[in-house]
Amino acid sequence: MKRRIIVAALILWTIPAVLQAQKEQPRVDWDAVAKIRAEGLQHSQVTDIVGYITDVLGSRLSLSEHMKKAQAWAKGKMESIGLSNVVVEPFMDFGAAWDNEYFSAQMIEPSYVPMAGFPLAYTPGTNGKRICPAMIVDIQTKSDCGKYRGKLKDVAAMISPICVIDPANLPKGVSRLTDEELKSLENMAVQPPRVVTPPVPNPELLKPEERIDFLKSEGVAVVLQCDGGTFGLVRAYSRPGSNADKWSREKDLNSLPMIALTPEYYNRMYRILKRDIPVKIEVEVRNRIGDSVEKACNVLGEIPGTDLKNEVVMIGAHLDSWHESPGASDNGAGCAVALEAMRILKTIGVHPRRTIRIALWSGEEQGLNGSREYVQAHFGDPKSGKKADYDKFSVYFNQDYGAGAYRGINLQGNEFVRRIFAAWMEPFHDLGMTMMTIQSVGSTDHIPFDNAGLPGFQFLQDRVGIGGHSNMDVFDSLVPDDLKRNAVIMASFAYHAAMMDQQIPRKPIQ
Repeated sequence: MKRRIIVAALILWTIPAVLQAQKEQPRVDWDAVAKIRAEGLQHSQVTDIVGYITDVLGSRLSLSEHMKKAQAWAKGKMESIGLSNVVVEPFMDFGAAWDNEYFSAQMIEPSYVPMAGFPLAYTPGTNGKRICPAMIVDIQTKSDCGKYRGKLKDVAAMISPICVIDPANLPKGVSRLTDEELKSLENMAVQPPRVVTPPVPNPELLKPEERIDFLKSEGVAVVLQCDGGTFGLVRAYSRPGSNADKWSREKDLNSLPMIALTPEYYNRMYRILKRDIPVKIEVEVRNRIGDSVEKACNVLGEIPGTDLKNEVVMIGAHLDSWHESPGASDNGAGCAVALEAMRILKTIGVHPRRTIRIALWSGEEQGLNGSREYVQAHFGDPKSGKKADYDKFSVYFNQDYGAGAYRGINLQGNEFVRRIFAAWMEPFHDLGMTMMTIQSVGSTDHIPFDNAGLPGFQFLQDRVGIGGHSNMDVFDSLVPDDLKRNAVIMASFAYHAAMMDQQIPRKPIQ
């Protein structure tokens, strides 16, 4: 009963702010929109920005040398745009840095072919060139270990099953949301939280890290795997258990060299071995592992506000990527859109009431680390304790669902913003920005804000390109016109949120 009373009181406390915000909903600064559109659509620099991020800076694994160079570039870019209070801000002890410096793999028997792949992050190198026989090693349970004991010395252990490739699932380029699909999303009711029943633990099953420990104890030279089902795609993440031990140098060095191959090469060797024909490979991996624990950082900059300068509107995206690609759609495109939005606003000379702040996050791929730690450090939350700036925060807008054009926005269960966002979308109906859905989406950097009771939103986008988390997430998969439109819309949303009399209304705290 006491909890119901508290919730009711919080809802009543929220109502005046919501009612005040509703009075402002029809307000759109059409002159500002015209300037934003003219600058962003006729003089866009977003393609140049994303091109530099992807082609020149390349992959950006958190804490790697590539990421440090990218963050230094981002800081310089923000300063050249004219942003204030630009900072590379540390947020947590992230572990030892890891960089891949060299990789080469080829099948040399029964015939020669160079193979495409990438080492897994946070794994050691091979200490020079290794020539070794490949062997299918199917270990799922503790009892499976017995049949391989004493037989794995100096082999290349293939631990994945053969990869099934369905031609119907091959990438098809740009996939636009149809009118029917948009209408379906718009009319969708709030989905209740999914209840996941944890599986009953099976003590016989080996954990992935336990399997690697066994293979190492048996003297395996290198581990080969394949997690993708698409021709030419490598999905190379990190060694098993790396998140749990926070990227420990000791654990990195004590693991095995692990390589993810494209399915066509992995499957070829697998089929040859199934014919009882020996396969021999030559492989060399050089990885640099840092000597000590380092702090990961976010990059931030601002357009200072005027009469409400102590309040903040934020936009952003995550700068980090996995190491096997330049992270074009995941999420160089989002970073370029956010940087271009800030450039547009500075170029047209806006004087926002609230401070507009951009954040390029790190550690997103390892679990939203950068945004989560930032929210806790700067704003806090009602459960663990609010910081002084908690009540000065208005809203955060994020891009991280690919590089496709904005078609609408997910309301994240917040009905109080529907009419506000509807007004702000009206100037962009001709660009295809027409739809709102009450649905919540997760797994990206608006979630720490939402979890803290702060308004955080992710735009709804078309599907463009092959997608992230693969070696094919490259510049050539992007659609420049989509990014131009997105930057214009993000700039306008940030500007209008910064100019409101009231902050963006919040959902009642549950």
